[in-house]
Amino acid sequence: MIACSRKWPDNQPHGWELTDKSHLLDGLRLDRGPRQAPRRRSRWLWGGAGLAIVAVVVAAVTLARPDAAIPVAFAVARSGEANAVSSLDATGYVVARRQATVAAKITARVTEIFIEEGLHVKSGQIMARLDDSNTSAALAQARAQVLQAEATLSAARTAFKDEDPLFRRQETLARQGWVTAADLDAERGKFDAARDAVSTSEQTVAVARAGLVVAERNQEDTIVRAPYDGVITVKAAQPGEVVSPLSAGGGFTRTGIGTLVDMDSLEVEVDVGENFIDRVRPNQDATVRLNAYPDWAIPAYVIAIIPTADRAKATVKVRIGFKEKDDRILPEMGARVAFLGSQVAGAAPTGLLVPLTAVVGSGDNAAVFVVAGDKVRRRTVVLGGVKGQDQVVLAGLAAGETVAIGDKSLLVDGVTVAKSEHP
Repeated sequence: MIACSRKWPDNQPHGWELTDKSHLLDGLRLDRGPRQAPRRRSRWLWGGAGLAIVAVVVAAVTLARPDAAIPVAFAVARSGEANAVSSLDATGYVVARRQATVAAKITARVTEIFIEEGLHVKSGQIMARLDDSNTSAALAQARAQVLQAEATLSAARTAFKDEDPLFRRQETLARQGWVTAADLDAERGKFDAARDAVSTSEQTVAVARAGLVVAERNQEDTIVRAPYDGVITVKAAQPGEVVSPLSAGGGFTRTGIGTLVDMDSLEVEVDVGENFIDRVRPNQDATVRLNAYPDWAIPAYVIAIIPTADRAKATVKVRIGFKEKDDRILPEMGARVAFLGSQVAGAAPTGLLVPLTAVVGSGDNAAVFVVAGDKVRRRTVVLGGVKGQDQVVLAGLAAGETVAIGDKSLLVDGVTVAKSEHP
């Protein structure tokens, strides 16, 4: 606080005193200087937003610029080659002709499981055992019934053996007149009864033995065996679960023990457009490339053309067999099949060859990027088959034209490229 005192003259008027006080007050007022400018946070925000917009524009322009060289290659039609070339390509899947969900013939509880996924099993190998307490009791009963029937048959045969000479003697005495006709008839009745008892006992034994066979088969049905050589792909049941060949009666009832696949029966099924089915014939050579192993060309052949078309897809199913078996070939793998045809030496070429990496899309959406000067144009093409690392183009491309290969993720119509030719 500032203390200030002043002696006023006695002879000054009262107005001067007020004026002088105002001056004094002005003197006591602190000089704070010019008023501070408002904070500049908003200016920084607007400036940052502007810089971000500029950066986005610059990035977009930079990405659009073809600074990175995109390699291209010439599509050249090769003639005078007698090698087998692909006349058609199709995609499909590896399937097994022999695949079964192995199940028990009876409804019972699983007591033991001897399989796991990936296990190779032989024909007749035990896969599982079921609860056999009931079947074992029935088997013991059937065996006892057979023994009983056989004992009855033995007694009947003994009785008949004893009755036969008595009846023969009575016949002799009756001819001699020593025995009456009534006595002979009574003895004949005993003889016939003993003979019929033997026949009945024989049939009883046959029935008992048939029942024993049924009981033995029921006992054998508690053991689930592999029907053929193969590999387990699915383990469907566990010990303690109930399996039923009829239906899954509940959440704890299984219909099978596991899935068994015969790996020697693997083949490829493809759908060929009905417009191109005339290029496929039985026993035709082919090459299969699995999606998992694209560089592995597997020799194959056409097993059969299924004689019906799919109306919805306008395709015909074709079965392709492998000429070589390999453990790397697995069911349900994706595959690409090239149907091979012989090209006669000196004949006109059936298409142009471009690198496989020049093609984008497939089927009706297949296209290549044609290089004209420093620009590229997307052009739809019709594909044929595959020959080695080259793709056969049947239409849409002219010999000598240059197409882009390599990374085409940034290519669009009209984009500028730096051409690097590879013959």
